[in-house]
Formats: sequence, C-alpha cells, structure tokens
Amino acid sequence: MSNAPEFNAKQLRTALGTFSTGVTIITTRGEDGLDYGLTANSFNSVSMDPPLVLWSLSHNALSAPAFISSDHFAVHVLAADQTSLSNRFAKSGSDKFAGLSLTRGKGEVPLLQDCSARFECRAVHQYEGGDHVILVGEVLSFEHRVAAPLVFHSGGYRQLQQQADHADSASQNDWLGFLFGRAYYQIQLLIRQQLVRQDLQDEDYELLAILSLGDGRTAEELYQLHGFIGKQLTPEHLDEWVTKGFLDFRREHDGLDRAYFTPEGQCLAKQWLNSARSAEIQGLECLDLTETLELRRLIGKVIQHTGADLPAHWQKERIWKANNLWQQVVN
Repeated sequence: MSNAPEFNAKQLRTALGTFSTGVTIITTRGEDGLDYGLTANSFNSVSMDPPLVLWSLSHNALSAPAFISSDHFAVHVLAADQTSLSNRFAKSGSDKFAGLSLTRGKGEVPLLQDCSARFECRAVHQYEGGDHVILVGEVLSFEHRVAAPLVFHSGGYRQLQQQADHADSASQNDWLGFLFGRAYYQIQLLIRQQLVRQDLQDEDYELLAILSLGDGRTAEELYQLHGFIGKQLTPEHLDEWVTKGFLDFRREHDGLDRAYFTPEGQCLAKQWLNSARSAEIQGLECLDLTETLELRRLIGKVIQHTGADLPAHWQKERIWKANNLWQQVVN
C-alpha cells in the first residue's frame, strides 16, 4: 500500500507549472524502423563528466515502447519561433515527421533542423519513476546556435526577456515607451503626408484627431485635451476653424457653447479616418491576421491597466463613436 500523501492532481499540476522550463522534442528510431518523436519539458542535465542528460516519459505514451527499447535518442531544444513544431509533436497518432527536412544521426535517429540546441545521446540508464520512466543518456555530440529559447510556464508558451539593469536600460531602445512612441509617430507620418496635401498643419491634425473621437466639447475641454497630449490649442486656432467652415459652436441647454463639425468638417474628418486606416494597413502589413488581433489585444490591456486617470476623451463610448464614424466612411 502506498504511503504517498494525497494531493489534488489538478492543483499539484498547477503548482508544478509555476516552474518555467525549456521545451524540447525527443526523437528516436524504433526497432520497427519507424521514426518516433514527442514534445517534452522534463529534459535536464545530470553530469558533465561523463556528459549525461535525462528526461522522463509517460508509460502511457504510444511511443514509450520505442524509446524504452532504443539505444539512441536525440534532444532538440526548441527556439522561440518553433511553437508550431512543438504543437505538432505534442499530438499523438499523426505522422509528425511528414514534410520536415530531416538528417540522420547516431543510430539513424531523425534530427530536426533550426533548433536552439541539439544533443545526440546513447541510452545508458532507465529508472522507474511512478507513472513515468526516467531515461538517462550520454551525450555523444551536440550543436547549438544563438537563438531565443521557447519557454513553457503555467500551461502556456512564453518568451524570455533579457533584464537590463537600471543604468543600461535608459540607453537601450527596447524601452516600451520608446517603442510605442516610435511606432505611433511612424504611422502618423504616413497620415500627415496625406493631410499636408490638403494644406493642413500639425495643429490642425491634432485638433482633427481629437474631434474625430467625439465632437460636442466646450472650448475649455478642447484646451485640456490638447494639454494632456502635450500640445497647446489657442482660441485663434478655433476661430480659424470656424472661419474655414469646419466647426460650429452651438449653445446647448446647459448654457455652454460646444463645438460640432459642420458638413465640411465631417467630410474632412472622414478623409482623416480614410488616411488613418490606410496608414494602419501599411504599418501592419508585416503582420498576419492573428498577430494583428493579438497586438490589438495586448495594447488594449496596457491601455486598460494604465488608464485610470485618462480624460473622458478615451472612454469607451468615445471610441465607439469614432468606430461608428469610420463605418459610415467605409459604407
């Protein structure tokens, strides 16, 4: 009778998942002449002299008999861009090697390409470990390259981020504030280039961008919003827009004068939204649809987390209004 303590298996798995590991694919050539492979994160080093490594394999794995009886296996440490390869070998019952470019190593073991590191091993020991068998191999040869590793943590893939000390971080261009700002201004440049052709200046552009996310603001609100983005709006500029026929101030029931687009202003706003959408398409054409959606989601999380003190200009109903205006443009 086992004296092992009783644990909730799900909770134990979650706790163990807080330990970050690399992701590997182990391959071998079975006695039947077929290739076998699976994804594992149980790989670890054991000894430098002699050079030994180990990993564990579930007794229930379909490939368990092949690995247990094989004299050789190869460990492939995956790079950060090999998530799809990891997923392929994590599945059972499929031809995992179909379409892959393979070479053959010791014992005719199949070797995968473009990994962060690869170790060809001779099987030297096997130990029972509960519902797993622990396989120990002697490293016969290895190779590696400089590449960010694929990391597994808390049930999902992760990527490592190098931590710089405070003195170095200020001089590096990987600060998120810098990256956000640079991406913003580079995409904005595409918009400005189109608006310059309409004889619009930077101050016109800023006012147009703010009003397009919801008009009906008082002059004081417009001054405050410009101050929030580090710009200064003058009464003369508002008067100029009224003179040009882009804006109209109306006295509301609350007794305040609020700025609204005239039909000419609405037309100008739609042109700006067209330019903005065109610039966005150009800026994101290097990403596929999944990457674009993930980028929007992650930036949205940052905005939500840091937006406690934002003015009402960035409230959801304002964003909805801008999206609604854009739908009017494209339709």
